[in-house]
Amino acid sequence: MTEEQQLKLQAFLDGELPEKDAREVAAWVARDAEATDLLAELRNTRKALADFEPALKLPESREFYWSKIQREIQRLEPVQAPAKSPSLFTLLRRALLPLGAVAVLAVAGVFAFRQFSTQGGTSHTQVNAMLADVGAIHYRDQAQGMTVIWLSYPAEKKLADNPPASTLPAK
Repeated sequence: MTEEQQLKLQAFLDGELPEKDAREVAAWVARDAEATDLLAELRNTRKALADFEPALKLPESREFYWSKIQREIQRLEPVQAPAKSPSLFTLLRRALLPLGAVAVLAVAGVFAFRQFSTQGGTSHTQVNAMLADVGAIHYRDQAQGMTVIWLSYPAEKKLADNPPASTLPAK
């Protein structure tokens, strides 16, 4: 017996078949001993299960019971306020803030471009002798973004031979 035939017998037992199919299955059960045995077994199983199912009776109707559950769920859910339409000021602010940010970035980009384009191909170097200390030379290369200060040894020796008064030990 195929699985489809077994399912047809179950549907026949449950009363789910159309009348024409139910008559065909009844005739088939009358001719086939295996189908008769399976139908009897299905009836016994159904009866055994029905005897063990507790009969629950609700004090109110099924619809009323479920409507109480639905009302309790709705009561516990937070109520969402209807969305207000934004004011004209809010709409303008939403549009103008991003535009203002883009304008600021564009101005900053123009200034940065001008800064780098004027320094582009030529190297501006400056060599300055510092007037306060004759032994130091200051070198700045703006193209490389670098500053170097050289200290010559005679200046250091001169400083060591004649220390400032503030560093001399007290006598």
